[in-house]
Order: sequence, then structure tokens, then C-alpha cells
Amino acid sequence: MFYMELILSVIGSVLLIICVLVSVAFLTLLERKVLGYIQIRKGPNKVGITGILQPFSDAIKLFTKEQTYPLVSNYISYYFSPVFSLFLSLLVWMCMPLFVKLYSFNLGVLFFLCCMSLGVYTVMIAGWSSNSNYALLGGLRAVAQTISYEVSLALILLSFIFLIGNYNMVYFMKYQEYIWFLVVLWPLALVWFSSCLAETNRTPFDFAEGESELVSGFNVEYSSGGFALIFLAEYSSILFMSMLFSLIFLGGDLFNVLFYLKLLFISYLFVWARGTLPRFRYDKLMYLAWKCFLPFSLNYLLFFMGLKLVYMMLM
Repeated sequence: MFYMELILSVIGSVLLIICVLVSVAFLTLLERKVLGYIQIRKGPNKVGITGILQPFSDAIKLFTKEQTYPLVSNYISYYFSPVFSLFLSLLVWMCMPLFVKLYSFNLGVLFFLCCMSLGVYTVMIAGWSSNSNYALLGGLRAVAQTISYEVSLALILLSFIFLIGNYNMVYFMKYQEYIWFLVVLWPLALVWFSSCLAETNRTPFDFAEGESELVSGFNVEYSSGGFALIFLAEYSSILFMSMLFSLIFLGGDLFNVLFYLKLLFISYLFVWARGTLPRFRYDKLMYLAWKCFLPFSLNYLLFFMGLKLVYMMLM
């Protein structure tokens, strides 16, 4: 009986990962199409019908290219950091609250925070082991940025934990049967979305790969497979953040097609932000994290704690 459950869990996990990777492929196509129309041009439209096979031809091209690496790099950490980066961004999907009980994630929120924190190390090691000044600068920027915005993300999540009284993500669905949290907590949703943009190194917070000043940032020395893995990890985390936003603020019923349409819309917002917003200045980014978002999320945390206290006293 135990082995059957184990085998089913493994099969379920593999299916989930395959679905995520296929979604990532089509998310890159969506991004290129949307950016094309924003810039008044066509996106990819040659490979397959309306460019539908473009992501797969890109993947074949990237993985069949010759793997180059800098002679003076720290080869083992240089080689494995993209692998661990993708591994972590796929591992975090395991805490998605599926009702088939792949794994029991009663502490799913904590698991998410741990995986997001570990993601910093892969970028830092990728930047350092390349032994390039541009890569190192990009890695350092990414670390400072991710750590800064993780604080406000964690505090917002903690506010919701006080509100729903559980670390299990399933409870977000149960508490939004009648009204979405987005309606009552609109400012918190905006701060969460901005922090997600910063956490995934997306425009307007893409300092880790600022082409105008750092060539390509922490991934400048990566080519072929290594670059593809970093790319996959980034888009997988974008999809996960979109899923989490839908779950926390838009009443995530995973058996409803509407949930996946909401997820798609949030992913589209990530692309839309990239197509319309210019890059921030770095000191403005830090000012936003520590002097705007941190006090804001702390105030909301105290508000929720007070709310819970009053509720318990009335009970």
C-alpha cells in the first residue's frame, strides 16, 4: 500500500513538472507575441502555425549548441548552479495545494519561503563562479534585491496567516468562497505584485541582467544548455508567482477553469509590465523596498494581529 502511494506521488510530481515546463515554453511564446504587438510588429510567426512551435525549436537550438565555459571559472559551481536554479523553481511547485494529496503540505507557506530564499544562492554562485566582473555585479545586485523584497513578501504572507490561522494554502481557497481578498485588500495586492516583479528579476526591477550597463548580468558567461536552464527557472518562477497571486487574492479553486484563466492574466501582467515600464534606478529600488513596502506591510501585519485579537476577545 505504501509503495503504491509512493509511486503515485512520483508519477503525479513528474506530470506536474512536465506540465509546468510545457507552460513555460508557451509563456515565452506569449511574451514574445505580446511584446511584438506592444512594439507594433509581429512576434514569432514562421515556425508552425502562427509561430506555435517556436519555443520547441528554440529549445532544440539551445540544447544542441556547443557548451562553452570560461577557462578561469570555478567549473563545478559554474556548471551546477543553473541546474539547482531550475530544480528549486520546480520544487516550489510541490506546495501547490492539489486535493489529490501528492504530499501533505500543512506548512506550504513556509516551504515556499524556504525555496524562494534558496534561489538567491544559485544566482549568487552563478555570478561568482563565472569569474567575470559583469556577472559578479549582476549576482550581487540580484542578491541584494531579492533579500530586500523577500522581507515584505514574508510579512504580507504572515498577515494572511494571522487572518486565516493556518500555514496550509488550501485555506486561502476556503476563506474566499464569498469574496476575494483582492476586493478588501487591494493595496496589499499591488504591493505583493510589485514585490513579485522584484523577486523574479523582471522589468522594471531587472537589475541583475541590466543589458545597458551589465551586458547581460549574472548569466553573461552562460551559453547553450546553461542559459536555457536559467531561462526556464526564471519563467517557471513567474508562473508560480502568478499561481500564488491567483490563489491568495483571486479565490483559487484549482478545479475551476477560471482559476487558470486568472493565472494566465497575471502572467500577462508580468509581460505587460516589461513592455511598458522603463528600468528603475537602483537606489530607488532599495528606497521602495525599505522605506515604502516594509513600513506598509508591517502596518498591515499589526492591523491583522489587532483584528484577530478583537475577534478572539469577542468569541
